[in-house]
Amino acid sequence: MMSKDLHNLSTPLDARSKLLRQKIVNVFKYSRRGHVGAAFSLVEILRVLYDEILHFDPKNPHWNKRDRCILSKGHGCLALYALLAEKGFFDPKEMERFCLFDGILGGHPEHRVPGVEASTGSLGHGLSLGLGMALGCRYDKSPGRTFVIVGDGECNEGSIWEAAMCAGKHKLEQLTVIVDYNKHQSYSTTLEVQDMEPFADKWSAFGFAAREVDGHDVVALKEVLNKVPLEPGKPTAIIAHTIKGKGVSFVENNLKWHHKNKVTDEEIRSLLKELEV
Repeated sequence: MMSKDLHNLSTPLDARSKLLRQKIVNVFKYSRRGHVGAAFSLVEILRVLYDEILHFDPKNPHWNKRDRCILSKGHGCLALYALLAEKGFFDPKEMERFCLFDGILGGHPEHRVPGVEASTGSLGHGLSLGLGMALGCRYDKSPGRTFVIVGDGECNEGSIWEAAMCAGKHKLEQLTVIVDYNKHQSYSTTLEVQDMEPFADKWSAFGFAAREVDGHDVVALKEVLNKVPLEPGKPTAIIAHTIKGKGVSFVENNLKWHHKNKVTDEEIRSLLKELEV
């Protein structure tokens, strides 16, 4: 069962988390559009992965011993782009060309972008891709692990559970699924659209070692991710309880900010004001 503490998240953001969100907001000065809420709920998950967990080489993105990270909920890509730019996969100036004709960064990730493992955004596909990568690494005797980040609304898709069933069958301990459980979809709450509870129990029933964590608590995320695989012979599922739009009061749980178009200068100033360090 979900604990009360994880249901009512009030984790404060540190300076690094605010700065990463500022980088996301600065994109709007140029493109004026993007999935804000979905990106903000992901920041700490991606931050911990790229700062602490993943093995990668930005100068050699296809290094065969790397860990793979697939953002299956591709509409949250602004958070991924901010980390990839910071880590040196591409020139940070590309952030200024987000969704513009002369840029490489689209509104959903494409595998042509250095550091992006798979083109995603058509929801429900990323876990199957990650399953194949994890199996490939096993057969190649590669140490590389595969991490797939899915959305809670995305878990309405049957393809997610087909892939989960297959991962359990193959005892893929090289595979970790992280659910960004922000409890909102594009037009309503997950509770109203399709209640997923008991969520962790569902993953356990498919053969995963499942844990729940505050998805904005950097220390808690580090602790659980440093322990994967959580059980030998099992894939891992981490249910990260998050807040859609975390960090800005008027964006949090506000479906008007699921995807925002024609972001104004005043809105940008208001966003940055709440993210001051």
